[in-house]
Amino acid sequence: MIRALVFDFDGLILETEGPIFQSWQALYASYGFPLPFEVWATTIGSAEAEFNPGRELERLVRQALDWERIEPERQKNELALISRQPLLPGVEQVLQEARRMGLKLGLASSSSCKWVEGHLRERGLRSYFEVVRAADDVRLTKPDPELYLAVLAALGVCGAEAVAFEDSPNGIRASKAAGMICVAVPNQLTRQLVLDEADLRLESLAEMPLERLLEKVERVKTNNND
Repeated sequence: MIRALVFDFDGLILETEGPIFQSWQALYASYGFPLPFEVWATTIGSAEAEFNPGRELERLVRQALDWERIEPERQKNELALISRQPLLPGVEQVLQEARRMGLKLGLASSSSCKWVEGHLRERGLRSYFEVVRAADDVRLTKPDPELYLAVLAALGVCGAEAVAFEDSPNGIRASKAAGMICVAVPNQLTRQLVLDEADLRLESLAEMPLERLLEKVERVKTNNND
């Protein structure tokens, strides 16, 4: 029986991943270099990626850069792009349905606590979540399962009693390693990635009522146990 839903944040609740990538692309372009998506893709959903866009840009320009000057401007551009983004389709509807059904709600994000909490409060969503765990709360972020295990422990449920909603391969791997059923809900950016490790896939959270989705989840669980 499903007792809890656990959400990713970036790219699942709010489209932050596209704006972050665009802000770095713009910075690279200002120095005359491209930033290909296939290079950037390894960073999505994790703080553990080997690719560091700042270090890579310094390698390309062959000199140290003044990040105290550059980074505030890049972040200003990033936040301006994010501020224009609405909540992704179906997010608030699913949260409301989950609350009505008496399900526990948690959030597991590889971003910082300040980032996640700030955006949730700004969008009026913080009160939905009993538990929020982010990068500051764990040693390792996704694809390691530590974030999900921390949320499950705080909610008082096991992996088999919870569904994860994710948009990236790193997040999917983390939730599956925590013993959860995972529903992939890709955004415009992560539709370009392979998400086959997820148990189910929706094009958006508005695709079907939560009750119907959970019926599908229970069928997946039954098939997995056969």
